[in-house]
Amino acid sequence: MRYSLVLGVLGSILWLLAGFLVIPLIVAVYYGENLFTFGFPLLITVLAAFVFSLFFTKVEEEWNMKEGFFIVASGWLIAAVIYSIPYILEGVPVLNALFESMSGVTATGATALTDIESHSRSLLFWRSMTQWLGGMGIIMLFIAILPKLGIAGRQMFRAEVPGLHEEQLRPRIRETAKILWLVYIMLSLAEIIVLDLAGLSLYDSVTHTFTSISCSGFSPYSDSIAAFNDPVVEAIFIVFMFLGGANFALHYKTVFSDRKSLIRDEEFKFYFLLIAMATLVLAYMLFSSRVYPLAEAFRYSSFQVISILTTTGYATADFNLWPDSSRFILFLLMFIGGCAGSTSGGIKVVRMLLLMKYAQNVLFKVLHPKAIRHIRFNGKTVPEDVIHSIVSFMVIYFMIFVASSTMLSLMGMDFVTSLSASIATLGNVGPGLGLVGPMESFDNIPALGKLLLTANMWIGRLEVFTVMVILTPAFWRK
Repeated sequence: MRYSLVLGVLGSILWLLAGFLVIPLIVAVYYGENLFTFGFPLLITVLAAFVFSLFFTKVEEEWNMKEGFFIVASGWLIAAVIYSIPYILEGVPVLNALFESMSGVTATGATALTDIESHSRSLLFWRSMTQWLGGMGIIMLFIAILPKLGIAGRQMFRAEVPGLHEEQLRPRIRETAKILWLVYIMLSLAEIIVLDLAGLSLYDSVTHTFTSISCSGFSPYSDSIAAFNDPVVEAIFIVFMFLGGANFALHYKTVFSDRKSLIRDEEFKFYFLLIAMATLVLAYMLFSSRVYPLAEAFRYSSFQVISILTTTGYATADFNLWPDSSRFILFLLMFIGGCAGSTSGGIKVVRMLLLMKYAQNVLFKVLHPKAIRHIRFNGKTVPEDVIHSIVSFMVIYFMIFVASSTMLSLMGMDFVTSLSASIATLGNVGPGLGLVGPMESFDNIPALGKLLLTANMWIGRLEVFTVMVILTPAFWRK
């Protein structure tokens, strides 16, 4: 690995990270709050960016795959460390600040803050803004705005979005990244306007748009969306969480080229079916258990199903108090996530769908050993290496889930808390159950456990492979 080249690229990323710190600084000026909270990290980030850019190789040079993976993984880690400084300057303990920052940039939504409203409005604005940046991806934005990346940009794109295939809308990766960010910004502006018309303040409209279209879940209020107690506002969030959980490339195609792109896509149809089925089942459970009347059971179940399935993590009720059968449905949804190419975390709907088709194919071959039957998706044959990649992903994903759950239990956490905290962070969902429920805080987790869950968020956001590859000994061999 050419470390001079890697540090040169990280220098360019530091310039980008510094630029974002200017925005909460302006918000702090507007509200008359302490400018040092953002001025200090801005200064040290600019100095670091200047040193890196001055002494190390320019980013236009061609990179290899190893360097691309390392830059993406370390870029996210550096962003979390730098963006934790404002929390520390407002009195948040260092480990909690790092946890909160990582939860922000990975669009997770798990919080270690115990009294959210006690913090400055500029910090809470920044907290939401980091999730908006992390939703579509800081590295994706870097690819979009930096010219002449060429092959290096493609390598970073693969490491940033290591899904089943590259969703290329244009021949050049940079143009594809720009289009995806443009769709993201347009949907964000639309949501801000709609929320403002629904009666929310501009501050609430912006901060909640940041964390709903990005499927992230932070709110400036400890009670999350329950603080509004407004069915109209909840309905707006349902729509935009649903859109955030769908493939953004298909959003673009639906608007600009093929109106039926979304409704013809197998993954999107399965995504919609999962939401509809889970909502009906959960509503029935809540109604039959006499938790809510029928109308309210449907209201709360529809919101919570979409919030959890898309890994947003908003809450309109303390679902930690619901019957075990209802909580189990939500626990299962934490594993799935939204569509590939969305801002959601989790395993992704397309992987679940293809695994089901693979299992069906295996059963068919048991009955017909000599038959040749290919797995098809959206009318095309799925290559065997893609299926192998999905199986490998699932094995590693569940190994990490089991390992982190076991370690949390060894730290004294109860069974429900251990399992749900592990998947809530690995799947970038946000709140879990037990001691980390929607109205609770991850501050209840021991210090070592917070470090473990911080790593979970980092690994989960980069869909396992990018981080796990750089942790293998073979990666560091020549």
